[in-house]
Amino acid sequence: MAGLVKRWLKSDRARRLACRIAAAYIRLVHATGRWQVSGDAAPRAHWDEGRPFILAFWHGRLLMMPHVWRTGMPMNMLISQHRDGRLIADTIAHFGLGSVAGSSSKGGAAAVRQIVKAIRAGEYAGVTPDGPRGPRQRASGGIAAIARLSGVPVIPATFGMRRRRLLGSWDRFLVPMPFSRGVFIWGEPIHVPRDADAATLDRYRIRIEDELNRITAEADRATGHAPLELPPPLDAEQAAADR
Repeated sequence: MAGLVKRWLKSDRARRLACRIAAAYIRLVHATGRWQVSGDAAPRAHWDEGRPFILAFWHGRLLMMPHVWRTGMPMNMLISQHRDGRLIADTIAHFGLGSVAGSSSKGGAAAVRQIVKAIRAGEYAGVTPDGPRGPRQRASGGIAAIARLSGVPVIPATFGMRRRRLLGSWDRFLVPMPFSRGVFIWGEPIHVPRDADAATLDRYRIRIEDELNRITAEADRATGHAPLELPPPLDAEQAAADR
């Protein structure tokens, strides 16, 4: 069955239909949910003043991220070039969000340069530090490098939902159910120094990872769920490698 779906999605027409359905489902969940937003003072201040930042969120908490974002603010997500990445890019386009094809890890130098250029031009960026292949909820070094090069902070965000389904995928992708209670939680801004060396970059990578995991655990507890068990942490060499 999975193979049949993959073959079907190779068709451009099928992919466009799937993305329209996904976007409609996201809107349905948001419209029928009872949502609470926490910790959003920092992103609101940046939006109000037109100051770019990097939105960071885990791959498994991607589905509702279009609704954590302020409508009308330009944002480009760094999205992998494989089939799943194209599906994500086409889906978020329904919400007026752009994308850059590539990876935040070692193999995506061109994409990183493009994202940094967009940030310097006054646009915002979105990065999933554990994408596209994991391990789940462990950050690669790319996001800290983007923050250092661009000079803007990383602001983590996540969501949780009372009624949900966790898929058996590598990222334990969270599919929220309509007519339920949900939360959006923002974390503390993290500024990476422009002169950070490799060791300092790795410390900030871990800070970003820890803050994302803190707010993700908080979102799960706030919606009646135990936080997910985390895989072993990456060392500096693993985090810098192309995943």
